[in-house]
Amino acid sequence: MRALGYSEKGPISAAGSVVEFEKADPQPGPRDLLVEVRGVSVNPVDVKVRANRPPPEDEPRILGFDAAGVVREVGADVTGFQPGDEVFYAGEFTRDGSNAQLQCVDERLVGKKPGSLDFAEAAGLPLTSITAWEMLFDSFGIAEGEGAGEALLVIGGAGGVGSIMIQLAKKLTGLTVVATASRPDSVDWVKKMGADHVVNHRNPLNEEMKALGISPKYVAALTGTEGHWDAIVDMIKPRGHIGMIDDPATINWQALKLKALSFSWEFMFARSMFKADDMDAQSKLLNRVSELVEFGDLISTVNKNNGPLTADTLRDALAHQDSGAAIGKTVLEGMS
Repeated sequence: MRALGYSEKGPISAAGSVVEFEKADPQPGPRDLLVEVRGVSVNPVDVKVRANRPPPEDEPRILGFDAAGVVREVGADVTGFQPGDEVFYAGEFTRDGSNAQLQCVDERLVGKKPGSLDFAEAAGLPLTSITAWEMLFDSFGIAEGEGAGEALLVIGGAGGVGSIMIQLAKKLTGLTVVATASRPDSVDWVKKMGADHVVNHRNPLNEEMKALGISPKYVAALTGTEGHWDAIVDMIKPRGHIGMIDDPATINWQALKLKALSFSWEFMFARSMFKADDMDAQSKLLNRVSELVEFGDLISTVNKNNGPLTADTLRDALAHQDSGAAIGKTVLEGMS
């Protein structure tokens, strides 16, 4: 099969940041699906891995942590899928990614693709939906239908995770949702996603929230957490909960004590990396997301389609992700 990978770590401008190469077709294990990839998307994790982790010595590493496609083969122990099924998923951190013609993925991480979305649009949903769902319902412990009278602040609301978190919180909980955005186009985007209020993360967020008269019980710190930390601790309610996905260099953890605040990391690959007993929770939640899309309760978060997957189009998509100006999700179609 044909695949795209990186042969040297570093910036997207490096010669080996995206290279096309041939690789033997993957063979499905007992719980695996062999998927013909028809759509992919890019995420910040692609940027972080390529910049910091050297690839294997013998061949480029295939990245890509979002895909939609068609099942071609199933492993001997697969029970939930069959050849011909249209699926979407985020895959595993420790296996080959989706930037290829074919990919093997454990069925416990896979959902049925929303029929109303094309493959590229569907590929924009899995990683961000899993991340947002796990933070809202697993980490924050909010039950569906609950949260009335409380507020959620989504820092980085126009990004991929923020775009779907806003929607999930508005459709499935009673929370008031405040999102941060700083440019007119990103403000318009988070409003489209359903945010009740928008504040500017280029200003002190505690002052922005004070002006709204809102003290959030939950803060989803999706980007720039180190710079916002003091403001988060100042604004959040006592016994509130902070969830984080980025990687700040230094954090004053002691600041959490006086308000008895809770904190949790979100890393959506944790279940698959450690083969958790509830790995299939990701399949179940993706199927729920698919249903919500079909019912019209969730809308696509795709804001840019780069066309068929090639070395040039992928490099351009990754550069856009690197720029920090991406809104929503950037997707690509399968390899022609």
